[in-house]
Amino acid sequence: MTQRYVLAIDQGTTSTRCILFDQRARLVGVTQREHHQHYPRPGWVEQDAAEIWRNLERILPRVLREAGVSAEQIAAVGIANQRETTVVWDRHTGVPIRRAVVWQDVRTEELVRDLERRPGAERIRQLCGLPLATYFAAPRLRWLLDTTPGLRERAERGDVLFGTMETWLIWNLTGGVDGGLHVTDVTNASRTLLMNLSTLSWDAELLEFFGIPAAVLPRIQPSTASYGTTRRVVPGLRIAAALGDQHAALFGQTCFARGETKCTYGTGGFLMMNTGRELVQSERGLLTTIGYQIDRDPVYALEGPIAVTGSLVQWIRDNIGLVASAPEIETLARTVEDNGGCYIVPAFSGLYAPHWRGDARGLIIGLTSYITRGHLARAVLEATAWQTREVVDAMNADSGLQARSLRVDGGMTSNNLLMQIVSDVLDVPVVRPFVAETVSLGAAYAAGLSVGYWPDLEGLRRNWRVAAQWTPRMDADLREDEYDNWKRAVELTFGWLRADRKRRAAAR
Repeated sequence: MTQRYVLAIDQGTTSTRCILFDQRARLVGVTQREHHQHYPRPGWVEQDAAEIWRNLERILPRVLREAGVSAEQIAAVGIANQRETTVVWDRHTGVPIRRAVVWQDVRTEELVRDLERRPGAERIRQLCGLPLATYFAAPRLRWLLDTTPGLRERAERGDVLFGTMETWLIWNLTGGVDGGLHVTDVTNASRTLLMNLSTLSWDAELLEFFGIPAAVLPRIQPSTASYGTTRRVVPGLRIAAALGDQHAALFGQTCFARGETKCTYGTGGFLMMNTGRELVQSERGLLTTIGYQIDRDPVYALEGPIAVTGSLVQWIRDNIGLVASAPEIETLARTVEDNGGCYIVPAFSGLYAPHWRGDARGLIIGLTSYITRGHLARAVLEATAWQTREVVDAMNADSGLQARSLRVDGGMTSNNLLMQIVSDVLDVPVVRPFVAETVSLGAAYAAGLSVGYWPDLEGLRRNWRVAAQWTPRMDADLREDEYDNWKRAVELTFGWLRADRKRRAAAR
C-alpha cells in the first residue's frame, strides 16, 4: 500500500513553510522561504503579497521533490496563516492593489479613535467578541478604501477582493483569475471585527459601521471543509482545512477539552484557552474568538495576545548589544539569582491583552548601582513570564475554569530558564510537546481529520507526546510580591504617549 501524507502550508509573519507529516505526526519534509518586511513610516509594517505567493510557488513543489513524494500521495492540504494581515487585490488581474498591511501595523490609530466616538461603537464587542483596536483587519481595510484613489468604487462594483493570507493563497492555488475560490475560514473571519460570533457570518451592522462593501468579502467556511482543489503550482491537491496560526497551534497542541490552554512564544506571545461550546464574553481585556470549527460545531476560546516577547530579546541583542545572540540571554540570566529589583515592561507600541493601552510605552525601572547585565537579562525573561501571568489570571477569572497546565510552543521554548520562570509565576506545570511545529501540525491535523486520514480527535491526542516539562519551584509569598511589583511597573507605562504627541509624530 502506498504511503500517504498530509501537507501543511504555514504562512507566517516572516516566512512561508511547507511541511509534510506522516500518520504518526512525524515531520517527513520541510521547505521554507523568508519574505521581506517593509517599514515605510514609523508604526507602519507592510509585506508584498505577490512575493509571498511567488515563494509558495517555489517551495511547494520542492518539498515534494526533496521528500520523494508524488502529488498522488498527498491526502490533503491544510493552511495556517498570520492573522489580521490585510490583502486587497484586483480580481481580474490578480495583482494586489498595494502592499499588504500587517497585523503589527498601527497606522489606523487615528481612525480607530474616530470610530470609538461614533454611535454603535459600544456594540462591536457584543457582536464580534473583539475590542475596537488597530490589531484587527477591519480598520486596515477601511483605511485602504479611504486612502487609495478609486478603490471604494471598485470594491462596491466587486472588482477587488479582500482577504487575509489564507484567502489570498487559496484563491491563487485554485485558479486565481481563472475561477479561483474566494473563501476564508471561521477563525480568520473572527479576527476581522466583521463576523458575528454567534451566527458565524458577516454581520450587516458591523459592515455598515466600518463602511465595508459586502462585495469584497470572502465566503466563510468551517476550519475543516472543502476549500477546493489546486489547479496551479501542483495541480490536484485537495485543500481540506484552513485556520489562523494561533488556532492551528491550539489544534496542534490537542487542546480539545474545556480549560486546556496553550501559549505560542515567538515575536509576541499568544495564549488561548478552550472554552468549549460556551461563548464567554470577556470582562478582563481578553478576546472572545473561535478556537476552531469542525463541521457545524464551533468551539470557542479566550485569547490573550502579548505584543512583545521574543522581539524583546531581539531588541536587547540588536539595539542595545547586551548579547550577541538570542541563546546567550539565558546564559547571562543564569549568572544571577533574581532580577535585583529591576523590571522591564516592553510596551514598545502600547500593550495588548489584558490592558489594551495604545498610549503605553516601555520602561526599565528599579535601576540601582547594584544592577548588572545579568539582572537586565533576567528582567527580559521575566517580562515574558509576568505578561503570561496577567493573561492566564484573566482567562481563569473570565471563564470560571482553571488552567491546570500550560502547553507551550514556539522558538522561545528552547530557553529552559524562561520556561522554568513561566512555571514559577503561574504555579502550574509548563509542558513542551515532542513536535515543536504545532502551527503546521495543527493545520495538518485539521486537514487530515477532514478527509479521514486521522479518524477522530482521540487519535490526534495519541500522537501528542511530552518532550520537556517544568514544575513550579518559587515560594508563594515571593511570587505574589514580585507580581505586585510587576503590576506597579506596568501602571507606570500608561498614558506616556499623549494624543497631541501622536498627532505631531504623524505629521512628521
